[in-house]
Amino acid sequence: MMAIKDKYIVVLGCFDTKGEDFSYLVNCIKARGQQVITMDTGVMESKADFTIDVNNEQIADASGTSLVTIRKSGDRGKAVELMGKGAAKVISDLVEKNKIKGVIGMGGGGGTFIALEAMQEVPMGIPKLCLSTLAAKDLSRQIGVKDITLMVSSVDVAGLNSVSKLLMNQAAAAICSMSEVLLETLDNSKKRIAISTFGNTTKCVDKCTQLLKSKGYEVLAFHATGIGGATMESLIREGIFDGVLDITTTELADELCGGVLSAGPTRLTAASDMRIPQIVVPGCLDMVNFSHINTVPEAYKLRQLYSWSPDVTLMRTNKEENENLGELLGTKLNRAKAGVKILIPLQGISQIDCKGGVFYHPAINEALFRAIKENTNNAIPVIEVDAHINDGAFANVLVEHLLSMIEQKNKG
Repeated sequence: MMAIKDKYIVVLGCFDTKGEDFSYLVNCIKARGQQVITMDTGVMESKADFTIDVNNEQIADASGTSLVTIRKSGDRGKAVELMGKGAAKVISDLVEKNKIKGVIGMGGGGGTFIALEAMQEVPMGIPKLCLSTLAAKDLSRQIGVKDITLMVSSVDVAGLNSVSKLLMNQAAAAICSMSEVLLETLDNSKKRIAISTFGNTTKCVDKCTQLLKSKGYEVLAFHATGIGGATMESLIREGIFDGVLDITTTELADELCGGVLSAGPTRLTAASDMRIPQIVVPGCLDMVNFSHINTVPEAYKLRQLYSWSPDVTLMRTNKEENENLGELLGTKLNRAKAGVKILIPLQGISQIDCKGGVFYHPAINEALFRAIKENTNNAIPVIEVDAHINDGAFANVLVEHLLSMIEQKNKG
């Protein structure tokens, strides 16, 4: 394809419809002393005035088809899908050869999709930036768990003007600066714990973190916002953790009830598959998360709702939902191939699930706890602790059990 002697910033996009824009962006990057690899993901003839290192025919071939076939089909949606697939394959090959120090793309709907699809193949820590007309929209599905920086283009990427030139120059400066930050090699000998957190479990998480750090562990906290839980699961599968303290499993409730913070069906599976010691707590299963109050689905309008903030509305889970959640949690953990324990704080599972709290319903919690015990196999200890989830005493018990499990595993 090409001879590469050093690390490069990859510039990818549709050079057919946005050749003038990409010519300017490439010049901005080169003016800062950086070397580039240019990748044309457009399906028609390029309008760029720079050398194209990976042309659109090569991108199409990498997708398993040909540029001729894509052009003949006349199917724009399929073309975007295939060029994204091909770009991802080319990027993956470059990553494997350790040739990439950064990736930048820009465009509208199609160009953004292709750029984000290709960036999925770039490991965490290598900067990825997309200047997009869609940056202000919800692109969480396309971004997934990747550390991609989105930058609003303000005007369409459709020819140079004073605004687009300014923002392209800034985007070039950003990717060049980020690419010069030395990427530290992950020290796999370091002791690490993954921990899930939420505003409603912060006190517990903070105490556990303090205790674990005092024992020499590095603690990585993941906000249980859907993408946070999915990222934690992804990193667990990379094998960088010694143990998992899954204190905040609220994303299961959003998955069940259609809330906005679902982490998808694979939540609570990675530690089990990777044989990593894990402690699981039904933290914040008393709530489902929605955005502004007027976004709550019609079916839930008459349920118990609580405004956590102007843009966060919490719905109290009911008895039936808690029975389903207990079954779901138990079923997921029954597949565990290594040590797992479930710890239940009997006095409440969130900050607002306590005596006098707006979500305090002991009878509903009891339905959850009973369902967990009934649906968990006998090999998994279910330990009830007479404390609230945010009590220091509960944090002490959590850390004590996790460290014991890690020690037992290390002894082999």
